[in-house]
Amino acid sequence: MNALERLARELRDEGGLLAGTVRDAPDAPQPHGDAVAARGDAYPLLVEAIREGYLQHYAAGRVVAPEDPDLALLAGDRLYALGLERLAAVGDLEAVAELADVIALCAQAHAEGDAERADAVWNAGAAAVAGGPAHDHQAAKRRWRGAP
Repeated sequence: MNALERLARELRDEGGLLAGTVRDAPDAPQPHGDAVAARGDAYPLLVEAIREGYLQHYAAGRVVAPEDPDLALLAGDRLYALGLERLAAVGDLEAVAELADVIALCAQAHAEGDAERADAVWNAGAAAVAGGPAHDHQAAKRRWRGAP
């Protein structure tokens, strides 16, 4: 069972308002979850939960599909929290900080109308969680924030 299928099952099992918006997981590539699979079984699910939260805010979700845009925003927040909570539970505080930066930097990129930068942030963040940051990762984050 892939990470999106696990996420869909967990959200359905949890019940509540979001459970009614869950659809079957697509049989699609999960590059962000796949990138972190070597870190342990928990990582693909938590990264894909955060990615799904991001998609609820800025695009269309893959497994959560509320018709109400306000509910999509709430679903996104819930999915962000789910992923970060799971990450904190495994004790990887560096990855918590990294993915929190991803969420913030993507929000900034979208607010500035730069979806390409948001994609770059996601890819760099997933790579940093998977195997450690690239040598220029902190400098890239400063540039993305607009800092010198």
